[in-house]
Amino acid sequence: AATRQDMTYWLQELQQKRWEYCNNLDAAKRDSRTSPTPSDFSKGLVAKDNPDLSVLSQNASAEQARNILAVETSPTDLVGEQAASQPVPAQPSAINFSLKQWSTEIKNSMSSLRKGNNENRKSIFYTTEEWELLDPTPKDLEDSMALEEKRKHLAEGSKGLTSSAFPFDFGRIPHKTRRPLKDMIGSSRNRNSSDSSPTEWYSGNGNKLVSELQLKYQSQQEELEKLKKDLLSQKELVRLLQQTVRSSQYDKYFASRLCEGVPKDKLELLNQKDDQILGLNNQLEKLNLEKDSLQQEVKNLKCKVGELNEQLGMLMETIQAKDEVIMKLSRQLSECEDNTSSQSGAVNSSMATCTNKELQELDRLKDNLQGYKTQNKFLNKEILELSALRRNAEAREREWQAKYTSLEAKLCQIESKYLILLQEMKTPVCSEEQSPAREVITQLLEDALKAETSEQPEQAFFKPHLVSEYDIYGFQTVPEDDDEEKLVAKSRALDLRSLSLSENREISTGVKWENYLASTMNREMMRCVELKNLIRSGIPHEHRSKMWKWCVNLHVKKFKDSTVPGYFQTLLQNALEKQNPASKQIELDLLRTLPNNKHYSSPTSEGIQKLRNVLLAFSWRNPDIGYCQGLNRLVAIALLYLEQEDAFWCLVTIVEVFMPRDYYTKTLLGSQVDQRVFKDLMSEKLPRLHAHFEQYKVDYTLITFNWFLVVFVDSVVSDILFKIWDAFLYEGPKVIFRFALALFKYKEEEILKLQDSMSIFKYLRYFTRTILDARKLTGIAFGDLNPFPLRQIRNRRTYHLEKVRLELTELEAIREDFLRERDTCVEKRDLISDDEED
Repeated sequence: AATRQDMTYWLQELQQKRWEYCNNLDAAKRDSRTSPTPSDFSKGLVAKDNPDLSVLSQNASAEQARNILAVETSPTDLVGEQAASQPVPAQPSAINFSLKQWSTEIKNSMSSLRKGNNENRKSIFYTTEEWELLDPTPKDLEDSMALEEKRKHLAEGSKGLTSSAFPFDFGRIPHKTRRPLKDMIGSSRNRNSSDSSPTEWYSGNGNKLVSELQLKYQSQQEELEKLKKDLLSQKELVRLLQQTVRSSQYDKYFASRLCEGVPKDKLELLNQKDDQILGLNNQLEKLNLEKDSLQQEVKNLKCKVGELNEQLGMLMETIQAKDEVIMKLSRQLSECEDNTSSQSGAVNSSMATCTNKELQELDRLKDNLQGYKTQNKFLNKEILELSALRRNAEAREREWQAKYTSLEAKLCQIESKYLILLQEMKTPVCSEEQSPAREVITQLLEDALKAETSEQPEQAFFKPHLVSEYDIYGFQTVPEDDDEEKLVAKSRALDLRSLSLSENREISTGVKWENYLASTMNREMMRCVELKNLIRSGIPHEHRSKMWKWCVNLHVKKFKDSTVPGYFQTLLQNALEKQNPASKQIELDLLRTLPNNKHYSSPTSEGIQKLRNVLLAFSWRNPDIGYCQGLNRLVAIALLYLEQEDAFWCLVTIVEVFMPRDYYTKTLLGSQVDQRVFKDLMSEKLPRLHAHFEQYKVDYTLITFNWFLVVFVDSVVSDILFKIWDAFLYEGPKVIFRFALALFKYKEEEILKLQDSMSIFKYLRYFTRTILDARKLTGIAFGDLNPFPLRQIRNRRTYHLEKVRLELTELEAIREDFLRERDTCVEKRDLISDDEED
């Protein structure tokens, strides 16, 4: 920038752009966390409790402070690329001033006032006394805008007539810049200039411009004279044609009287004359039209000539004013020369004094310049050093964070082993007196069994890592009754935290989710391989509500499109007002659904009423199923992230879209078929384990039946459960087969070590709760078990369905035979089974 004011303006614009860029980044991050809009999708019980979902608003205090400390300014010279294209300006001086520099300032001022440069912003900037800021007043701005409009209209009127323009546009110069020539000449009277003479400069430009305009005017005059001559010739031709027509009409009049007795050849001659007269009349009409067009063209040319005369007059007035200035300057110059010869001695002394002052001023300016250069170098160096220090501090902070996470993970592992050690050392004391070590172990056990609460006294002994009473999903982490189970549960919670901390040290999937959701802000999400891989890796807690709702709507869109608005509320109202055979069983199972979750632990919990509403509405929609034990758990899991209506459609998706028919009916036909399909897959994917079960006659379907019926609810730890549900709601029931096989493969070696059916069956009842590494389990389910075609599952379902139906038909026939035999036999008539009593 040429001046400090322009430099400050440029820095201010850069600062504004940086502020807007940072705000836009924050806004994009907020939009990606709440996309498409925060009110567009509802959240379930867990999402409402999540503190991470609170969206921070923009920092109002920072914006206010920024407005207070704002330094506003506007450029007085060209900036940016326009300034770079200009020659390097001379150093400003309070004494030295030249007309050439003044003309450059006028050009720059005119360029800065053009439309779109700086938007005429009023600015205030406080600087040192060395620099003066001149701002146009509002009246100056209004005058300059009015002159701009006048100039624009004038340019539009003369468009196309001239190809060159006057190099100076005095109408566009602001009043403050357009100083009188008298003042400017007075300020430069004592200058020893090496530039060319101002008289030659003005006269050269003026003569060139006048010559160009005169040539244009002469060419227009010649063209006008030519058109006038053409018009006269056309008028003469028209006059001759009119005379010919009149004579022809006269001849025709006399010829009509003498037509009798006229020879035939003369009549033909008269007809030819008539045809010639008609042709001449047509030609006369054409010539009249041409005459009108030429007259119009002459008018246009006169208008153009008038405009050119006006422009020429304006330019002549401008040149005349310049000539007056030149003459005045010449007279002043001659007067100065005369005074110089008479007052040479006094002038020499005054010139010497001025020269000394100029030299002193120049030395002072050089000192200031050197100081500014030194200050600039220092500040640049300081900025570079501070940037390097900041980068180094950030690198150290990242290293410390990684070390801290690693140490915390190791601490959790050590504490888990410590709890197991305490459990093993908890043995009955044979002697009546307890040893000091026993007292320490007892105190450590009491400390270890305490959950993290707001009222924690200071512990006298080693206090292990406190575990929260509930996890983020609302499930109880540590049971309340059994001390032994408490230690095991707390050890499991510490292991889970250790795994999560270890995963955080690597590249988190949360970043990938943020990027994907940001890329889909302005378009609808579609099924794709990228989205499937992201969902298989697990949906982040803060995005699960949105993604579950999207998955459910993807599968039940055809159902929802065929229903009327308010369909769920209508079903619920009917179920509440009319007699519902399933309502009694639903009420019995409400508190038995998830007693270890705080959202369903008591009759007054928020989730109980929502659970009741969804189950009643579904029983009214699907009377063939009504209610089946297991549906309550499916709905309870859905309600943790979805609202009532969305949880209702989630249940419809599972029962009516994903699962085969008769999966949740009284016979549980579809569930029985899936267990046989799972046995076939076990023999194919895990042949050693399947043979081991067959060897000891262990029916593992007694364990897996509940996995399929409620999609692993209460069978695995909560972190793994919700990752399974993420993939299940997107891909469908094939995910259940994948994870069921993955659970067995995860613990295959441990199961193979067991050598009796009782120990195997006992291990199968709880081994899924010991699996904590969700990443490893997901890798087995979606990697090691491939290929896993859905067509194979469908074919096997069809095959086993016929077999199971045949078996059920045979059982029904045996039952009917038994009832018939009982009714006919007198001895068996009095026997009543326990089922009939119930």
